[in-house]
Amino acid sequence: MMQTPLLLVDMFKRAETYYAHKQIISRTSDTMVHRLTYGEWAKRTRKLAHALTKLGMKKGDKIASFAWNQHRHLEAYFAVPCAGACLHMVNIRLSPEHVSFIINHAEDKILIIDEDLVPIIESIQDELKTVEHFIIMADGELPQTTLPNAFSYEQLLVEADETFEFPTDLDENTPAGMCYTSATTGNPKGVVYTQRSIVLHSMMLSMADSMAISERDVIMPIVPMFHVNAWGMPFASVNVGATQVLIGPQFTPALIVDFIEQEGVTKTAGVPTIWLGAEQELEKKPRDLSSLHTIFAGGSASPKGLIRHFEEKYGVNYVVVYGMTETSPIVALSNYLSKMDDWAIEDKIEARATQGLTMPCIESSIVNEDGEVPWDGETMGELRLRGPWIASEYFRDERTTDAMKDGWLYTGDIAVRSKEGFIKITDRTKDLIKSGGEWISSVDLENGLMSHPEVFEAAVIAIPHPKWQERPLACVVVKEGATVTKEELMTYLEGQFAKWWMPDDIVFLEEIPKTSVGKFLKAKLRENIQEIYPQLQLG
Repeated sequence: MMQTPLLLVDMFKRAETYYAHKQIISRTSDTMVHRLTYGEWAKRTRKLAHALTKLGMKKGDKIASFAWNQHRHLEAYFAVPCAGACLHMVNIRLSPEHVSFIINHAEDKILIIDEDLVPIIESIQDELKTVEHFIIMADGELPQTTLPNAFSYEQLLVEADETFEFPTDLDENTPAGMCYTSATTGNPKGVVYTQRSIVLHSMMLSMADSMAISERDVIMPIVPMFHVNAWGMPFASVNVGATQVLIGPQFTPALIVDFIEQEGVTKTAGVPTIWLGAEQELEKKPRDLSSLHTIFAGGSASPKGLIRHFEEKYGVNYVVVYGMTETSPIVALSNYLSKMDDWAIEDKIEARATQGLTMPCIESSIVNEDGEVPWDGETMGELRLRGPWIASEYFRDERTTDAMKDGWLYTGDIAVRSKEGFIKITDRTKDLIKSGGEWISSVDLENGLMSHPEVFEAAVIAIPHPKWQERPLACVVVKEGATVTKEELMTYLEGQFAKWWMPDDIVFLEEIPKTSVGKFLKAKLRENIQEIYPQLQLG
């Protein structure tokens, strides 16, 4: 067989050649929506690569983006790695301290910034040690800025060559992309994706039993392009010529469902809080979702009531996906198997709410002190993974040895496996509740609470107990305009869980703190609860 390398430039040229007529719809503000063809996008991408090269970008350099989901960000997705450099997508929702840390740690040479995000970078500019040029992405002229060596993105493209040729001698193991973890504890950790890993991941996303992204699709990733490549959907969409809808800055649930209706979106993806908000918006003002085939949801557990709502009321497949920054990220999806067609609806929703089957090319294993756990849906262990788009190390970080060992990535997620092979995450190792020597899954309790019709969100944390070591405490946010009592929720849970699993208490909050990508931030929640209820003496 021919030993041809797996490179992003081949995906780019495929879109340029076969799909030049297909569209990219890009919202950059409340008043500006751009409609480009792939042909126009390809010319702009070549121009960007030429402009960056003139500014000094060389093979192996780190070029950072600090941007929302829009067409210019998609241009950087290909211009930078196709030229042999590495695009570092900086999470705009990290704290300024973490933003400066990861830009310095990655040694980014050029920083490409969305116009409305410039003040964040201006506030830390004196701390940035390696950035030589700042490029501002704006629809108009270069805005006023205190940043040195600042350039207008659009002006650079005017002066660049749309026939710029990408190098032909890249190795498939060349770094192409880079993201940092969202840092629930300590500094963020960097993960580098290679040309090969992104190409293989993109091909997997087009498989029928995966996301099945195809040329006929209209793809709208709500998950940010600054977070694990928007789950790889922009790369896969370019490879097959799918129409892309990039929703831009400061979007709302109303805007999301409006775009689904107006642009005929077929597949979309985001964390469950996005779809909880969309569900409430649709209840207030119905939209036509007839084009929508599938919602992909991940990052945290999806309430079964939410899954049922979209599948039964709107006829939309609600597929749970699993992954992490270290896994590019998708490694499992909860697509139904053919043998599930005749299952009762409750059993089907139960399967849909799991993290699903491991994708081809990925090997998964759930282990505890006794070895590999049985496929009984009950025995817990830590999930570990290996495969061609799984990170083997963190970028210049000694914490690699804690997670990557013996050829496996130890995820820190506690899971069980059903007899069908579906993975179900029951907790993080640090969040699992140990009561009287037995494990209690906070995720299962959260799902139970969020299945109540009056509950919007729920998070369960451990509180110290003099006799049982730890006991569960439930923190609940009720839906807007709804009322429910602690006693009603306790009665509701009694029908779902053993008595010793029941929370010791339920507290009602206005909101649950979340990470930059919408996951429950339980460390911060424990701090908040300690302030509100000091008698709990949380550790």
